[in-house]
This record gives sequence, structure tokens and C-alpha cells, in this order.
Amino acid sequence: MSEKVTILLAEDEPALGQIIRDSLETRNFKVLLCEDGEIALKKYKENDPKLLVLDVMMPKKDGFTLAKEIRKENNEIPIIFLTAKSQTKDVVEGFTIGGNDYVKKPFSIEELIVRINSLLQRTNLQKTAEIINLGHYTFDFRRQILQYKTEKELQLTHREAHLLFNLYKNKNEVLDRSIILKKLWGTDDIFSSRSMDVFITKLRKKLNQDPAIQILNVRGYGYKLVC
Repeated sequence: MSEKVTILLAEDEPALGQIIRDSLETRNFKVLLCEDGEIALKKYKENDPKLLVLDVMMPKKDGFTLAKEIRKENNEIPIIFLTAKSQTKDVVEGFTIGGNDYVKKPFSIEELIVRINSLLQRTNLQKTAEIINLGHYTFDFRRQILQYKTEKELQLTHREAHLLFNLYKNKNEVLDRSIILKKLWGTDDIFSSRSMDVFITKLRKKLNQDPAIQILNVRGYGYKLVC
């Protein structure tokens, strides 16, 4: 029997937390259920979870604050935020902090499980990716590092790294906007679309030292990485 994947679940609603834990455990996951952000941080440090599911609105330490602290020492662990918040600025903040997915309440357990499995699969692919040369840049996908020639390394967020990797895999071809949104954000709604635009802008700034590299906006279709 394969080893169970450990998931840390931080949810302050006892009934919802219990439902999610029971559902995940029936799918052969090991679940560490925490009722607030401080307990979650303690459990994170004591254990070795492979994925975090964090409620945004929690007592003592909210999900965004918890994610910021964890991202200071771990840029690779996937993070899913659970929240009733749906405003664009909240969604963008979650992704900017380093979140990998954003599930809005109410949601189906099956939807959450699909997103968890998708993130775990992408993380496994990331571990096997090699170092990529982009013009005068070196892109270490596994470490989420971008470096121009021999200058200081730039740390990318998890989502920036995955977006750049997908652009690279389709370099000099148009990357369909809807496909990449569903793959990395889980949905192609307006909130996710605006969030992706923010990340594209960030990547352009980080790649602007090499004029031969461009991320072009193909109106009505998607983006193209030219290098």
C-alpha cells in the first residue's frame, strides 16, 4: 500500500472541518485538522505535510498571515485557500502571497479533492523539471529561481514559476488563456483572469533585462512567450 499523503487543514468551523477531514481520509489522505492559525503553524513545523488547505478567516492567525510565514521558509508546498471572500483584491492577494488555488465557500468536497489531486500532480512534475535557459536568463523551475547572467537571483512565487514554465513549454506559440487559467487557477472566471494579468505584468518586469524576451498579449486568445 502506498504511503498516505499528509494534508494540513486549518478550518475554524468545527462541522466543516470534520466533514472535509472525513472525506479526505476516505480517499487515503492523512489529515491534520487545526482550528486556528497558531495551532496550524505549530502542526506545520512538527510534521511534514505535502499540501496546506487554509481557511482565510480564522482566529489568532488568519490564513493569509499564516501562508506568508510559511512561504518565508518553504516556496514549494502547495497552498489552497478556503474563503467566503470573492472580491478581486482578495483573490489577487491570496495568489500574490503564494497561494496556488482559491476555493470559494460554499463548495463541493469533490471539487476540493480534484483541486488537491491536481496540485499534488503539478508539484511532482515540478520536482523533475530541469534548469531552463531563457535568452540571457536561467530559470530553475524546481527552486523557483530566475537569474539574469551572473546577477542576483530573483525568487519567484509558486504561481509565477508555474506560469512561466507553461509559457516556456509553449514558447513562440500562443498559450490559450482559458486553458492556462483552468490549469493553474482552477477556473477561467473574471477574478482569476484579472489575477493572471497581474502575474503576467510581474513576469514581464522580471524578464525586462533581455529585450529579446517578450510576453505578448494576443488579444482575444492568450499569451505568447517570444525568446
